Amino acid sequence: MEKPKLPKIMRDFLVYLTTIKGKSQRTRKEYEYDLTLFFRFYIAIQNEHDLSNLTKIDISTISIEDIREMTLEDLYLFMEYCEVQRGNSASARARKVATLKSFFKYLKGKRRLIEENPADELETPKIGRKRPIYMNIEEATQFIDGIQPNRASPRNYCMMMFFLNLGIRVTELCQLNKSSIQGRYLTVVGKGNKERTVYLNDSCVQALADYENSGKTTYKGEGEEPLFISQKGTRFTRQTVAKIVKQINKQSGLQKERLTPHKLRHTSATMMYKSGADIRSLQHILGHSSVATTQIYTHIENEELQHVLENNPFNIVRAR
Repeated sequence: MEKPKLPKIMRDFLVYLTTIKGKSQRTRKEYEYDLTLFFRFYIAIQNEHDLSNLTKIDISTISIEDIREMTLEDLYLFMEYCEVQRGNSASARARKVATLKSFFKYLKGKRRLIEENPADELETPKIGRKRPIYMNIEEATQFIDGIQPNRASPRNYCMMMFFLNLGIRVTELCQLNKSSIQGRYLTVVGKGNKERTVYLNDSCVQALADYENSGKTTYKGEGEEPLFISQKGTRFTRQTVAKIVKQINKQSGLQKERLTPHKLRHTSATMMYKSGADIRSLQHILGHSSVATTQIYTHIENEELQHVLENNPFNIVRAR
């Protein structure tokens, strides 16, 4: 499918996202998708086009004059379209709200191109906070034991140790370079290009030494040498790492439902919290910008308190 030609103001905004705001290419693509959909919807509504075939609508003609005509009601109509006709979940619609808010804020605050921001009063759909899915220590041990001995096993074991001990994101793991290691410390580049330093415990140090001494694949790409190199001699992608996790899950016999690298991160965070890590320390280790994000792990405490109360000797139902 041919990529749509974007209006200049939208291209400028996308450049601003990556160069100034430090957003990742993945986030940039998501914002581009959301804005493209919104502009197509807006043009369709203005011209009474059929909403079932938006992909053919050319958005390159959208001008700042058109944008100045957009209202809060237009945004509400778009959100209704996303919910009713596209079946978008609350979280998917929340991302679209974030995209629109960011775009119009840029136009008014940074470029001074509009006087009124129609997205100011646009509410974010309420999202029920999901409890993190994680493995217990027995499941995690079975998972690790499922790594089959072969040439790649020292590398795969080391990657899994980094997930389970450091709680890093899969994109962060893929971006690690050899130079990211300084003694027992690892420099991780997180969301928004924010750097954080995490300590390598004995398990990680040993796994890394075994990997380095295993006769690993030579890097065939350009730029800095990645810490973890694929069998093709390239830097890992998120998708490839996810396939390795899926394969280990299957080989271990654990067959944990929908086990992903992100679930390994949840497992690490949950185990650290259960072992006494305070929320602020956990926030730094995980690279959360807000402590509110880290507080999803306090569900463990609530579950354990519930268990204590259920086992209270006075928890006896007597007939009256």
